[in-house]
Amino acid sequence: MHKKKSFFVTFEGIEGSGKSYHSKKLFKKVKKLKFPAIYSREPGGSKGAEIIRNLVLMGSKNKFHKITDALLYLASRNEHIIDTLNPAIKKKKVIICDRFIDSTEAYQVNGKGINRSLVKNIHKEILNNIKPDLTFVLKVNISKALKRISKRKKKNRYDKFTRDFYKKVQNTFIRISKKNKKRYILLDNTKDSSDVEKIILKEFIKRFSG
Repeated sequence: MHKKKSFFVTFEGIEGSGKSYHSKKLFKKVKKLKFPAIYSREPGGSKGAEIIRNLVLMGSKNKFHKITDALLYLASRNEHIIDTLNPAIKKKKVIICDRFIDSTEAYQVNGKGINRSLVKNIHKEILNNIKPDLTFVLKVNISKALKRISKRKKKNRYDKFTRDFYKKVQNTFIRISKKNKKRYILLDNTKDSSDVEKIILKEFIKRFSG
């Protein structure tokens, strides 16, 4: 069943949507199926990118100017691509990643109002035509998301935004997912149900083996 090329899966959604939980669950199942796979995340995913992650996520939500914030995320992505994604793609591995380029569109461009052309031009330099083969977008009732966030022992800058901000970001993710149904699968993860986990595995196997 293993393809002769890499297969790149990303998970997107707001804080409290369950994307980190479900991305890790899928990774464990893919490993059990004996596929060569790696798990990664953004910001982060490599030694240099993790240093930038710690810088960008710690502190108050208004720690950086919005352009500085966006540039730090893109710098982290560049390190991640060079040190983690490119080698995994060359080795034809399954890549499961918690966040990627859609988060930049949702948070930095639409959420914070960063000029899309700035992001587009930097992506042109750093992506090298890398794009996900499959993206799961997890949507959630905002009140449920805030409740999940409130239970976190350790909160980062992006756990501290307003209900309206999360709503705006989530609406962007939903809009993105509806533009390309071949790549995106939109799932409601408001209920803590094992059904979402089953659907994710089923869709992965279908797309991976198709």
